[in-house]
Amino acid sequence: MINNTLNTKTISLEGYGIKDARVRYQLSPEKLHKITIDKGQGTETSSGALAVNTGEFTGRSPKDRFIVKDAVTTARVWWGAINIPFDEDRFDSLYRKVTAYLSGKEVFARDCYACADTDYRTGIRVITEYAWSNLFAYNMFLRPTQDELEDFDAEWTVINAPGFHADPERDGTRQHNFAILNFSRKIVLIGGTGYTGEIKKGIFSALNFELPVFKDTLPMHCSANVGKDGRTAIFFGLSGTGKTTLSADPQRKLIGDDEHGWTAENSVFNFEGGCYAKVINLSEENEPDIFRAIKKGALLENVIIDAQGHVDFDDISITQNTRVSYPINHIQNIQEPSIGWNPGNIFFLTADAFGVLPPISRLTPGQAAYHFISGYTAKVAGTEAGINEPVPSFSACFGAPFMPLHPTAYAEMLSAKMKAAGVHVWLINTGWTGGPYGTGTRMKLRYTRAMIRAALNGQLHTVNFEKHPVFGLEVPQSCPEVPSEVLNPRTTWKDVTAYDRQAENLSKAFKNNFSGFEAFANDEIMGGAPL
Repeated sequence: MINNTLNTKTISLEGYGIKDARVRYQLSPEKLHKITIDKGQGTETSSGALAVNTGEFTGRSPKDRFIVKDAVTTARVWWGAINIPFDEDRFDSLYRKVTAYLSGKEVFARDCYACADTDYRTGIRVITEYAWSNLFAYNMFLRPTQDELEDFDAEWTVINAPGFHADPERDGTRQHNFAILNFSRKIVLIGGTGYTGEIKKGIFSALNFELPVFKDTLPMHCSANVGKDGRTAIFFGLSGTGKTTLSADPQRKLIGDDEHGWTAENSVFNFEGGCYAKVINLSEENEPDIFRAIKKGALLENVIIDAQGHVDFDDISITQNTRVSYPINHIQNIQEPSIGWNPGNIFFLTADAFGVLPPISRLTPGQAAYHFISGYTAKVAGTEAGINEPVPSFSACFGAPFMPLHPTAYAEMLSAKMKAAGVHVWLINTGWTGGPYGTGTRMKLRYTRAMIRAALNGQLHTVNFEKHPVFGLEVPQSCPEVPSEVLNPRTTWKDVTAYDRQAENLSKAFKNNFSGFEAFANDEIMGGAPL
């Protein structure tokens, strides 16, 4: 029940076991911004955005993400190194410890929604220890109207307590931080980490289970936009591949930048009400929409600020994973509501640091399924400790850390939808050309944009294609606004023999990775493998 006294809204959290807390409910972004600064937990930048340091963790901790193994999940979840089981009784015990820790404190509560399509909408209550974590929830989830708050039904609850540290020996965690999903109690329990991405990815993981299992809807780690023709484009990609950047197109309306559902009615809806973008090397020239979205209400994470409040987006002394969250209406050209219809093109984005894959290639249905299950990109030197040269990185369905089901369950849904809708599928390499990382150069953003634009406009349907000699991909031999020599990666290398060796090595990496899925893949999917 919401009590309104002197325009101050309050709710009780006693039912969650959080007792005697000073509950700050549904505070405005301005109030959360001010509280954060007053507590010395953040800084206002010259653009008006709030900047915070998330502390020990500046990214997700996949080895510390767990799912409670119970009657709902035991037979359905793909258990292993990604979906790590957690005991029910230990969860209940840890939950009581976290709620006891929050009791008596000032805490921040917010009611919000996921899923822009009201037929699939999910009510969420986010309870946070810090004001700025609650601002993140305001930015990232859908914001209810005052009328909707009066009888709000929270199906899922997120409890976020960065200051609480677990005792691994007693609590069953790996270390002091944790993010645990309980599908029976519908709770995401987060402790020991201030990285806000754990909040959004906790709900994403929940929807990645519930939508396909119970609502015949494919959840996707993708961005999406829609053209003037009403056709929707979908962009799959892991962090650093350009998913957010490439979907922010001034000629198309943005549906969302990260998480979507594809329904049986052939609609695509955004899960979120905001964007969470990487800001490393951000510039107004290259990414004007994102740059201009960083204003009052936006939340920057782990960036370096000078004495005048200016952000140095090139400074990665805290982390390479510098981020900003902002409400989607900070982007001018958006689709309202965040729903698109009739997907016409799907783009798989990869940042190939080996300089092997073509900048654009067309995929057959079998290749599309194979590359979707593979989810390839590459880690470059310096992104993680011990990485001194490019390393292949595979994440099934371009989002394995958030996928509770077996990857083939999502791949089969995607394949059926692609065929039914008649979509064109493209592999886009936003990575290196002319050689690997350290020798070659990063693909120019303007070329990538031109190639995607040509695919969307149908201009590539009439050009000649040639098959890549190692991967069997169909490579266009011409594209408006792109030099033809850029389209064929082998010709951009000074030493073509070195290219051939590199291509063969990457091909082997693909096949080695896919060996774990061969038993579940049909002949069509296996036919999409490198030659």
